[in-house]
Amino acid sequence: MLAQVSALVPSALAADELAPDLAVLERVSRLKANEAALLGSARVLGSFNDVARSFDLQTTGPRSRNYSLKMVWATDRKRAMFVGANHGKPHRLNDVWEFDLAAMAWILLYAPDNSRSYHGLGDNPSDVIFRDGLLVTRRGGPAVIGHTWWGATYDPEKRHMLFMNIWLTKQDDAVRQLGGDPKSRYKGPPLWAFDPEKSLWSAIKTAPPGPPSPYGGMLEYVPELGGSIWHMNNWQMRATWLYDSSARRWTKLQLNTITKDFKTQAPSRELVGYYDPLRKLVVAQQEKGTFHFDVMARQWKRVISEPADSLKVPRGHDARTVFYHDPVSGHGLLLNLWDRELWSYDPTAVRWTRLEPSGDPMPSGDRMLAYMDPERNVLVVIDDTMVWVYRYR
Repeated sequence: MLAQVSALVPSALAADELAPDLAVLERVSRLKANEAALLGSARVLGSFNDVARSFDLQTTGPRSRNYSLKMVWATDRKRAMFVGANHGKPHRLNDVWEFDLAAMAWILLYAPDNSRSYHGLGDNPSDVIFRDGLLVTRRGGPAVIGHTWWGATYDPEKRHMLFMNIWLTKQDDAVRQLGGDPKSRYKGPPLWAFDPEKSLWSAIKTAPPGPPSPYGGMLEYVPELGGSIWHMNNWQMRATWLYDSSARRWTKLQLNTITKDFKTQAPSRELVGYYDPLRKLVVAQQEKGTFHFDVMARQWKRVISEPADSLKVPRGHDARTVFYHDPVSGHGLLLNLWDRELWSYDPTAVRWTRLEPSGDPMPSGDRMLAYMDPERNVLVVIDDTMVWVYRYR
């Protein structure tokens, strides 16, 4: 079932607030291959509550958060969405944002509920209730909020973001704190959906069977499979599952059935990756290993394996890097946000190339975010509100 609870929808932004910045779009359109440009500072828009203002979000936007770097492209909205909590400081919030390059704006879609602590409900749990087996806020948001790792994606059929919301909150203790019975707590996969049009969080409760909830997994929408894959390959879960949003059902995919080598051929935790619709591959980088999941053949394959000190390939890690599909070239673009290293990956040639963009240098902030904007054919890097764009081809 879909456990849907109401949310406070932020006041609608005036149409002129999100009107395209024609000067910015003109500059983006003039970019040549392998050229970058610093576009200036974006605005921060939305309805900011006291929690948001206490962390100055109305000034900085969301900023990247520990193990929460992935931004997901909302095809129908032509914007990129962001969610995910820090490890601890300065806050652990359930806010949701989107970035609109054409309007040069961060948009707060869901203002945060009270900040949570590492293991519990935080200093002020007055906004949390236990309902239908779930710890939720009175506004309908998740009261347990985890890192994104690589566990967020956008379902274009349902037009919502999916988030595998995993964290180590002592939930039974939290339920007792609220006067509830831990035996009635929902213990299935902690999958949540967020509807950007309605600014609505929804917890997705599914009947068994369902996957475990390992840390550092990947959630990625794959249209050919009719849903989103949830992948991990370690002691917590050695499998790739498929979530069908229409049927609200999980299925464990039967992969590498002939070779029986899933354990050695599939990526493990802290991976980053993307779906390539032309080749029908999920491409992933985990540490210094590169992996392909052939969707039609139902086969994972390790195509590159380099030692940890190799300089031939980039490191893939969800706390440091992002990895997105560039639809014009058909290659992947991997950016290390800590070292500001940019690489391209050609899945056909199975080859990595270190890139040296011309034009304006990349910002050097310590809380940057990045996403691929296929509508304007640029990789977008955001340092708080400062926006840098790069065209690969």
